[in-house]
This record gives sequence, structure tokens and C-alpha cells, in this order.
Amino acid sequence: MADGLSVTGLSFNYGAKLALNNVSMDIAPGKFCALLGPNGAGKSTLVALLTRLLVPPKGEISIAGEDLCISPRKALGKLGVVFQQPTVDLSLSVRQNLSYFAALHGLARTEVPGRIDKALDRLEMRERADEKAGALNGGHRRRMELARALLHDPEVLLLDEPTVGLDAAARAAITEHVHHLADQGLCVLWTTHLTDEVRDNDQLLVLHQGEILATGPCGEIRGDTPLKDWFLSQTEKAA
Repeated sequence: MADGLSVTGLSFNYGAKLALNNVSMDIAPGKFCALLGPNGAGKSTLVALLTRLLVPPKGEISIAGEDLCISPRKALGKLGVVFQQPTVDLSLSVRQNLSYFAALHGLARTEVPGRIDKALDRLEMRERADEKAGALNGGHRRRMELARALLHDPEVLLLDEPTVGLDAAARAAITEHVHHLADQGLCVLWTTHLTDEVRDNDQLLVLHQGEILATGPCGEIRGDTPLKDWFLSQTEKAA
């Protein structure tokens, strides 16, 4: 596919240990894709490969039409990322954190204030722009990181278990915000081990022991069985 995120035949080993085995996926613009897998399934390895923290010996990755191996700078320039571990400077304000990120991306200085306001507006965070990041609760820090990931207008958004450590209300709010971003046209890959973050009309990829067990609309995959029960039965069966 020319747009969105495309992965073909991706495999990776840590020495003799197989972490990913022939993983493929296609996520179109405007789609929210939940990559669901238990701890140790290979989700973090896949994220590292998609962000070029690791280089795959086998397979292809295309981000918004750019081959990650052939044109890594162009491909990564079309990718926004929220990593599992927070990466903010707690001593700086929200606006200062975003300004620093914009400078790292080489964005024109004259464009930065408008880009920051736009990104904060999308996450309903403009009124907190001058607050110190350290004074925010966990949910608002995650919103700030989301706003930061949107600063350079990426076409693909990757979130690695972004609700870890958040309370139920904050988890629901972040999940709702990101679904709204997909509705606006972003291609979203959301990794999680929590079934309640996945909606029936989401694209679902189930990853276990480095392999894709199932792919398709969540409602069709689970059928009449609650997703939590279906997921447990499949991963236990494949264990």
C-alpha cells in the first residue's frame, strides 16, 4: 500500500531467541489498529524496528509510502511516536517541552508557536501550555506527549502501551482522543495488552510468541465471545 503503515515479512532474533517471525500488516490512513498481545509477545521489538532503534535483517517497512530501510530520515519524518516510558522534562513547561522537540525536528522557528497551539488544541491542552510538566497528572502528561508527537504533522502515529500506569478515567480519555485522531485521517498503531481498549470496529492484530495469530475487524474476530475471553483462549491455546 502506498500510504499508511505497511510491514511485510518482518523477522527478528536476539541471538538464538526468535522475537518476531514473518510479521506482516497493512494499516490504512484513518484506521485505528490495536496490536494486542500479552507481555513478551514481541510488541516492544516491533516498536523498536518501526522506530529504527533496531534494524531488521529480514522484511520491509513502509511508512506513508517511504521505505524505512532505503530512506530512513524521510520515513521517520512521517512518523509520530509515544513510547511506553515517559520522555518529558518535568522541570520545563508544556510549551517549553514541545518547543524543544520542535527544534530537534528542525521545524522553522516562525512556525513553532502556531504548531504548538494547534497540537495542544487537538488534545484539549492549550490552557495548560505554561504549566510545568511536573505539575501535571499522568493523564495530562500523556496528552502532552501526544501533542508533541503531532507537532510535525505525521501521517502515521505509533503508541506503545500509552496507558500504562494511568487510572481508568485517564485511560479512557487517552483512548478516546486517539480514536478521534484516527477519525480525522491519521493512521494509528496502538499496542496494548488490555482488551478493554479495543473497539469492535477497530482493526485488530493479535501477536503472540512473535507471530500474528489473527487480523481483521475486532467484532468479526471475537464473534459472540467477549474479546477478553477470546484473547485468553487463543493465547493459552498457542502457549
